[in-house]
Amino acid sequence: MSEKETKKQMRHEERKEAFYLLFEQIFRKDDIKTIIEDARDARDAEVGSYTKLIATGVSEKTEELDKYIENNLRSWKMNRISKVALAIMRIAVYEMLYVEEVPVSVSINEAIELAKEFATSADGSFVNGVLGSVAKQIKSSGD
Repeated sequence: MSEKETKKQMRHEERKEAFYLLFEQIFRKDDIKTIIEDARDARDAEVGSYTKLIATGVSEKTEELDKYIENNLRSWKMNRISKVALAIMRIAVYEMLYVEEVPVSVSINEAIELAKEFATSADGSFVNGVLGSVAKQIKSSGD
């Protein structure tokens, strides 16, 4: 495996770990630092620097990220979105807005892969549609 492929795989694993942490936070309502510590203690979770960056950033910016998601829903309400899809989309929108080194297309593709892995194929299509619309909104607003 090339260095680029190895980095890509590591990033995927770190996104997946960030997803676990953020999904858990939806139900626990604890601060993300506590959830990270508990994950390390309870399941020996590997919480790398990118996982921590994403989990902490999403946790701090949830309200802003949710506005982007909500503004790009078609015939849906936020409370109808599965918690899995919501956690995944928050990660992707955070990356689009705040992680310049990650291309928007990579954020969207990674979100689709996570949705396929942890949700349904319908969720993958839904996530793709919403995030594509979010990407256009971000590009047009110059954020």
